[in-house]
Amino acid sequence: MDKTKMKTSCLINNYNYAEFLSEAINSALNQTVKFDEIIIVDDASTDNSAEVINKFTQVTSVKSILKEKNQGQLSSFNEGFLAATGDIIFFLDADDIYEPEYLENAINFYNRRSECDFIFCAYKKFGAVQGTFQDDVVDLDLGYSVIRTLYNGEWIGSITSTLSIRREIVGKFLPIPNIEDWRVRADDCLVWGASLVGAKKFYMSKPLVMYRIHENNHYYNKNFLDVDKNYKYKRFWKCNSLFNYILQKNNFTSPLLLAFTSINELKTIPCPKYLDFVTYLKIIFLFEHSFYWKIKGIIFLFSYFLKILITGKLKKLYVINNGSC
Repeated sequence: MDKTKMKTSCLINNYNYAEFLSEAINSALNQTVKFDEIIIVDDASTDNSAEVINKFTQVTSVKSILKEKNQGQLSSFNEGFLAATGDIIFFLDADDIYEPEYLENAINFYNRRSECDFIFCAYKKFGAVQGTFQDDVVDLDLGYSVIRTLYNGEWIGSITSTLSIRREIVGKFLPIPNIEDWRVRADDCLVWGASLVGAKKFYMSKPLVMYRIHENNHYYNKNFLDVDKNYKYKRFWKCNSLFNYILQKNNFTSPLLLAFTSINELKTIPCPKYLDFVTYLKIIFLFEHSFYWKIKGIIFLFSYFLKILITGKLKKLYVINNGSC
């Protein structure tokens, strides 16, 4: 992709967050490098969100979609994406805030790593709870994760407002029709969807997003098991339906030699962690149908582990010597 023509879209999803919405929009507008377009999707709010949004629509880069029916977060992602024209899509919840240099850092990251399809970054919590949340203290190349997501349910990402994804990747799974299943926690669809369609994922260690903790956070403050005793069971089937839809949409068929494919996927992570090896060992042991390839795959996996250990590229050793992955 030509670096000078990389277009960016910011999708802000909102439902009854009028008190926070101006801060979110302003944080997107006041970036050191400007978004080409900011699309605000209001999910039929019953507060004065529409009035807040109308104040910003005079800005050329700001567009709005005011839905007539409340359908949940996934529906807002669907409609926002269909209206977006950017090469990279950024997602922002209406109660969160971007740091001013967030977009500049992300664009520089995409430009430096042309193979990057998906970035999530560290973030700071503010409001009722404060602190910094970092998966790691250095930037990471997390490789591909089709196999580990499909067979082990791996969730490689973070909260909505830390996510950005290349358009060609998002277009492989959005729009998703299961909107009632994902009225909340629709960032699961983005994280799992990107993995299943073959996104190469990266982690940016600098905390460039402010995640607001308040009494109306749909997920952070709610114990779903207390609300619905069958939550885990229902969620299993929602996830199963989501995976099936994305796989069918992309004509995915299971690899004939799962052990071979698993090891090749592991090798896309420049400095894997010990737990990465454990994950692929579990997948090969449980899901490889051929006994011959099951044994051969396990042998290959241990051989590769020893090689990584000897060369010092196992995650902890590599970071000490190099400062990044």
